[in-house]
Amino acid sequence: MSAIIGVILHAIGGFAAGSFYIPINLVKKWKWETSWLVLGIAAWVVAPLLFAYTTTPNLSAVLFGAEQSTLFWTFLFGVLWGIGALTFGLTMRYLGISLGMTVALGFTTAFGTLLPPIYKGEFGQLLTTQSGKVVFAGILLALVGIAVSGLAGMRKEKEVPDQTKQESIKEFNLWKGLLVAAISGILSASFAFGLEAGKPIAEASLSQGTRSLFQNNAVLVWILWGGILTNFIWTMVLSMKNHSWHDFTDRGAPLQKNYLWAIIGGVTWYLQFFFYGMGTTFLGKKYDFASWSIHMAFIIFFSNLWGLYFREWKGVSKQTVRILATGLAIIIIAILMVGLGSNL
Repeated sequence: MSAIIGVILHAIGGFAAGSFYIPINLVKKWKWETSWLVLGIAAWVVAPLLFAYTTTPNLSAVLFGAEQSTLFWTFLFGVLWGIGALTFGLTMRYLGISLGMTVALGFTTAFGTLLPPIYKGEFGQLLTTQSGKVVFAGILLALVGIAVSGLAGMRKEKEVPDQTKQESIKEFNLWKGLLVAAISGILSASFAFGLEAGKPIAEASLSQGTRSLFQNNAVLVWILWGGILTNFIWTMVLSMKNHSWHDFTDRGAPLQKNYLWAIIGGVTWYLQFFFYGMGTTFLGKKYDFASWSIHMAFIIFFSNLWGLYFREWKGVSKQTVRILATGLAIIIIAILMVGLGSNL
């Protein structure tokens, strides 16, 4: 039963992650870096501290009481994840929601799920148990589903005229998008490593009386502090290059709506981490690494549904739509397998 609850929490987090970029598309007359910085401050500074403060007793003692090596590695993985998050935003910019997320998260799923047990030397041991075999079969099936969805995206690229692509994705650029998607997918896996490195922080949080459901909220603060550092530096570079400083106070733009949409996008993105952190607590320590594949699969599922809703697949053949539907169905079956295996 606990695994089912964990899967549901991951589904909510996946929906939030698959939806966060939609408000950004509603921002008008701002450069991309302006919107991204406002989103980042909301997602990686304000929201994490607020949620951690309301759920973690003696938050300052928890945040700064761990060993320096723990804080360093948790923060460093956050920095690396921040680069992945930055290029993740660029992926949406160049490929759109459905194709961009599918390609980027395909890399992220593989690296973030399989490397932790391999690094800890637990990979072979897990494969000796029935539950471990089911979990890994589900992970592999999720990768197949992601690949099938990616195939649908590549077929879409060949079938849809450039003019139609520009209607739904203004800056569509396949090869630039694929490059940043690969970089994003590999580095974004660092988030899973950050949670692993930050486990002593979570344990300290529990010792202060934090409910086990919220034990990762303090860890998220350190990871996301690392993430905002890299994103802040890059957006400042772009602001100087593009002379976009005036965006923050430009009365020619709908400032109130722009700030509101960017903040909503940021809070929505943070909610994926909040629910992801809770979901991991229900899968147990032995299979908490499987949370990453479940989370990624749900993001891909919901992002592709949004892509269909916003007509990013307008003009594609029925066969391509069927391939996309097949990929999404495989992902759902894989999610159920991972949940079942974790509960055996």
